[in-house]
Amino acid sequence: MATERYFRNERDGETKEQSGVAAEHETPPTGGVSDEEQPPKPLTAEEAQTLRAKHPPISPWRVVGAQAVLGSLVALLVAITTSRWDWAASLFYGAACVVLPGALMARGVTSRLASTSPGASVASFMLWEGVKVVTSVVMLVLAPKVVQDLVWPALLVGLVLCLKMYWVALLWRGSKKN
Repeated sequence: MATERYFRNERDGETKEQSGVAAEHETPPTGGVSDEEQPPKPLTAEEAQTLRAKHPPISPWRVVGAQAVLGSLVALLVAITTSRWDWAASLFYGAACVVLPGALMARGVTSRLASTSPGASVASFMLWEGVKVVTSVVMLVLAPKVVQDLVWPALLVGLVLCLKMYWVALLWRGSKKN
């Protein structure tokens, strides 16, 4: 598992900028270095644990699963309500162009190798993000050959709906904080 370090800024009391008084012409009280330029102080173990509990990470598998469910349900809904199977297949394939590359990336960045060190985590993220983009582009290029009677607007709807699930994941995280 990657080593995580959390930092905090120590600020004593209310600054003049916070109270609405301009502090542009004053010398900062810390020997010429302003509060924004001060290096952050490491958190204690208790503070880091509290921060992790307050802001839990979202599993990439949860997001990929939600994307798959949304894409499948919308394709099924279109098939049932319109009886246009070409539209449903195109919509489903558009969702797959997001879900399958996302699953590849989730698998790559959650592997043991990716969490051996912070450098390996960054390199793994960059590598798997590249794999995700290339896979998505290849799937889109192959779409006319894979889906008979491809309907591009439906494919794009499926693609965009699943991409928007990343925003929903941010809302899930936001709702857990409260």
